[in-house]
Amino acid sequence: MPLKKRGISQETCEHFGYQIGEYKGRTVQIAPYYDSDNNLVAQKIRYKDKTFRWLGDQSEALPFGAQAFPKSGKKIVVTEGEIDALSMSQVQGNKWPVVSISCGAGPQVRKYMAQQKEYFSAFDEVILMFDMDEKGRQAAKEAAKVLGARAKIADLPVPFKDANEMLIEERVEDLVNAMWRAQPYRPEGLVDLSSQREKVKEAPVYGLSLPFPTLNKITFGLRLGEIWAFGAGTGVGKSTLLLQIAHHLIAVHKVNVGAFFLEQSVRETSRRVAGVEAEKTFHVPDSGWTDADIDAAFDRLDPAKGTGKLFLYDSFGNNTWDTIKEKIEYLHHTEGVNYFFLDHLTALATWQDDERQALDLIMSEMSTLTQRLNITILLISHLSTPDGKPHEEGGRVMIRHFRGSRSIGYWSHGMFGLERDQQADDPTQRSLTTLRVLKDRFTGQATGETITLKYGRETGLLYEGDDAPAGEYGLKYEATEGSDF
Repeated sequence: MPLKKRGISQETCEHFGYQIGEYKGRTVQIAPYYDSDNNLVAQKIRYKDKTFRWLGDQSEALPFGAQAFPKSGKKIVVTEGEIDALSMSQVQGNKWPVVSISCGAGPQVRKYMAQQKEYFSAFDEVILMFDMDEKGRQAAKEAAKVLGARAKIADLPVPFKDANEMLIEERVEDLVNAMWRAQPYRPEGLVDLSSQREKVKEAPVYGLSLPFPTLNKITFGLRLGEIWAFGAGTGVGKSTLLLQIAHHLIAVHKVNVGAFFLEQSVRETSRRVAGVEAEKTFHVPDSGWTDADIDAAFDRLDPAKGTGKLFLYDSFGNNTWDTIKEKIEYLHHTEGVNYFFLDHLTALATWQDDERQALDLIMSEMSTLTQRLNITILLISHLSTPDGKPHEEGGRVMIRHFRGSRSIGYWSHGMFGLERDQQADDPTQRSLTTLRVLKDRFTGQATGETITLKYGRETGLLYEGDDAPAGEYGLKYEATEGSDF
């Protein structure tokens, strides 16, 4: 008989074998399921309250309605429920294949479609017309992943949830059009080159400047969405370099910064950042500074006066990647922080049974995080002992020296090595650091370039080449008005 409230005709019900009957004294709707030889193997019993139960054996059953149509052809429509299959078939005069999955929407749809793949493979196009709620849309994507290139996904017009709602509202033409306009499934992340024409015309932009002119020139600045990795031997000056960059971002570019310096206290990090601002070695006893110098530096770095905020992490020994990741997400979403400093990466894997495997996982997740949030992370990595000259004696840094170097080298956009001979007899030589560009993914042009940095003992700062005045350290890096530098 017809399903009048659903707008389903008796003819459609007869075509599918969909019946009204009784089960244990209760009126029910009965959806028959057949196997590939058209043998009735199961029935889905639907009660008035929309609950249901199964009779028979579903394991060999094809999708609902398969027995009513040829089992191959150019096109088949697949709905999420039996009533929607009846509706979609009826608007086409019950002439073209329409079936319904029996598993419902949810993660189980992937397994179900895999089981039914042989059946669906006999059709050139499989149009998935699942419900328009979030659950149905996700289920359609999961089903399409299994079916591959033959899968298309249909969108119904707002505000309709499913095919039967459209049939009841007599939106027959729109329902048929939704079938014809179904779009081929394309996994997320795939982009057609032709769609990028206008975006390609947008000129590449410089990132934020760094406090070293040549480094700016060859890297084109610090861009969002990247990971920069720095490696050096113990005591070569990598933490000093990162602190100068962090200070430059908050003082010159006035952006908020998050800093995770895991091997020094928050007080020590604060003292060194203030020292960069004052160009004084606040971390060195009896080096000529006063409390007034510290107050002046903190006053100038007060966000109330327009500088960016520097957020420091007091680890209390809790140095796990999951904890750091949580703090990064919090600072990004609540404080607008887009630039993060991590000193050092190796500390996050020290207590793992397999350090290399742990670093591989951390770097993979870090890369995903930078892309998802569009943030930049500058990190320090310890180095493995080289075969030749030690790094602390000026030995050349290579990508393969980075601990867990395979993953760091793979995921980092920029990689830099710092080399300094701390044991040189000449004190001037001991103050010189070579900054070597090991990897430049942005253009590739900087790879292999080197920059000489000189450490100013009186200021505690690194200067590029001749920028360090002899005996008089007062160099400031100012942003040029109207540019990122």
